[in-house]
Amino acid sequence: MSFPAPRSDHRPEPAPGPYRSDRAIEPVAGWLADPVDAAPFPQHVLRFRNQRQAATVGLDHLDEAQWIAHFGRFEALEDNLPRPLALRYHGHQFRSYNPDLGDGRGFLFAQLRAAPQGSEAPARLLDLGTKGSGQTPWSRDGDGRLTLKGAVREILATEMLEALGVNTSKTFSVIETGERLWRGDEPSPTRSAVLVRLSHGHIRIGSFQRLYALGESDHLEALVAYALEHYPGPAAPEDAPDRANPAVILLHQVVARLADLAASWMVAGFVHGVLNTDNMNISGESFDYGPWRWAPRWDPRFTAAYFDHTGLYAFGRQPEALLWNCGQLAMALSPLAETPALVAALDRFGPLYQEALTRRFCWRLGVVAQGLEADTALVQAAEQAMVETGLSPDAFFFLHRAGRQPGTGDFGTRLATYAPSATCDEPFWRAEAAPDLHIEEVERIWEAIAERDDWSELDNKVAAIRELGRYLGPAPRPLAQ
Repeated sequence: MSFPAPRSDHRPEPAPGPYRSDRAIEPVAGWLADPVDAAPFPQHVLRFRNQRQAATVGLDHLDEAQWIAHFGRFEALEDNLPRPLALRYHGHQFRSYNPDLGDGRGFLFAQLRAAPQGSEAPARLLDLGTKGSGQTPWSRDGDGRLTLKGAVREILATEMLEALGVNTSKTFSVIETGERLWRGDEPSPTRSAVLVRLSHGHIRIGSFQRLYALGESDHLEALVAYALEHYPGPAAPEDAPDRANPAVILLHQVVARLADLAASWMVAGFVHGVLNTDNMNISGESFDYGPWRWAPRWDPRFTAAYFDHTGLYAFGRQPEALLWNCGQLAMALSPLAETPALVAALDRFGPLYQEALTRRFCWRLGVVAQGLEADTALVQAAEQAMVETGLSPDAFFFLHRAGRQPGTGDFGTRLATYAPSATCDEPFWRAEAAPDLHIEEVERIWEAIAERDDWSELDNKVAAIRELGRYLGPAPRPLAQ
């Protein structure tokens, strides 16, 4: 299927900004990370280059040889980190505490700042981190590698989540490395790759848990200060206990970010699969994609990971999981703040989640919100309609966008009272369906690469997903951030 070019009033691509090296992490790196080196790969074949994101950070001018030198051989960017850093952290994995974690097959390669031209906003700190770049002191028994299929899946996940308004890391580069890997969850031997992601930091809840477990209160306080400086957010609410305490401010910010993240996954119909505390970025950015899936229908019990036998991280339990993880951050911050102040921050998760869910739901449905009570009733009616019809969230939102299909029952009655906030006049909305990433589609794209080395299916899918993102437009910003 081909898609028409977007109208001129659709969301423009981010304006490119000048590349500016940064080494913000260096003052805390001595107790937060270990210097490492990338693996020497036998070959480097560039498979994916995110030129759109490269332009936003001023690296779109690199030729292919330079790109491979930096993002395949990991030669340092000018005036940037002299050696990559493998971050140290602990974490709860499926609710069991594990102190033997850390970057085992990735590292922080570079930090930079870039802002769109003409913007008066302070330039955000951005990280270039890797996946599959070799062993580190935290690899344990792992080989430090990434399968090419895993890299392709991460391209698809990040592109689709970005299109659906989720705050996500961006797949920046994928280079095939010529090694053969053995894995229990893929036909083996399988092809290898190294991936680079662009993200707003890699400080995890598990980073704080490690310092708490080791009793390093001075470093814990320093990490709070680092987080507030480089991942700025709003002040704590006026009525929040101990609202001037930096640890309390940080927890309020993380609670708000993760409440919005949980809501964005639900509206996207996305199941992350592995919501351990070491996979939770305090910036509220979704990242580290493994066994993810898009829900084929609205089923709260649907799981993504074959090893999630109890459904701990099932589709419908994701908000609960993120709140639980916020609780672990509160525990880690307890040496720096009193319990009532931390509990007050956690108590905001539920209301913030509900506000974010309704806001994002109305955005994707293309209707003007009517207020929390009415919008909550609309969401509940829509969920029931999806259960009754068996439609996937992707199909449901596409069919009922801006009320173009009226719906039936309680959902149809409620939808009829909503004014559209979007139009569906373009040929894009007259297609049979919007692009989706259900497992059959993912496997079809990978099969073309694995069997015929045909990358056109991936290229076409990325183009279609980006077209979807242009027509949906940017998601509304959270009220609490």
